[in-house]
Amino acid sequence: MDVRQFLLSLLNTLSRLDFVKNVDFNTEVFILKGRATLEGNRYLQVYFNELTGTTAFALIEKEKRIWGIDFDNMRGWHLHPFQESESHRSITEKSVQDIVRELSEVMESLK
Repeated sequence: MDVRQFLLSLLNTLSRLDFVKNVDFNTEVFILKGRATLEGNRYLQVYFNELTGTTAFALIEKEKRIWGIDFDNMRGWHLHPFQESESHRSITEKSVQDIVRELSEVMESLK
């Protein structure tokens, strides 16, 4: 997937969620980074590198990751579970839609 496709998929998916307040993403050639501001003084930090495939989604509260899903070439796809965000649990590959669906479940549990 290239940066453009990733961004379009991300924006399309996030635009359907009522807890997303605004988004601020920047692209630099083959890298996308930025955040989506969420309700409850939280934000979703996102990073994607088209060349390496590195992908990182982190739900941040009080400047600390409380949940996340990442892919890198060392660990592969892994989850930082809610309430255990420092741990790494191996998972199968996730699409942007899958990741945002899991984010929605975490956000629902925080209500």
